[in-house]
Amino acid sequence: MSGQQPRPSGLRNPEGAVRGLGAATLGLEALVLLIGIQPIRALGTELSGATMGLLVAVAVAAVVLAGMMRRPWAWHAGTALQGVLLLGGLLHWSLLALGVIFALVWAYALHVRRQILGPTAG
Repeated sequence: MSGQQPRPSGLRNPEGAVRGLGAATLGLEALVLLIGIQPIRALGTELSGATMGLLVAVAVAAVVLAGMMRRPWAWHAGTALQGVLLLGGLLHWSLLALGVIFALVWAYALHVRRQILGPTAG
């Protein structure tokens, strides 16, 4: 025990906790995107095939990335996924709204990751 550095977060497994946060964030995003299809249609706006395809593709990518949070590049891919959703706002305004919300949530998850794992958490 004398050779180990103290854990500033107090967590037994800080890496696992951070991975869980990232996976939960992406899983929630996928769920909201898929469940959100019907309310968007209920607003009276018709979703194009491209918009529906983008919604499903981003949701599937979020689920896949949630399962790959052990890999350091998955955090960068999650950030890129938020950018894709924001760009989806060009297809439908609701994608922009969801993109802004989840980009803010993802930014907070990255902030927590940096606070727990330190500035070297890539």
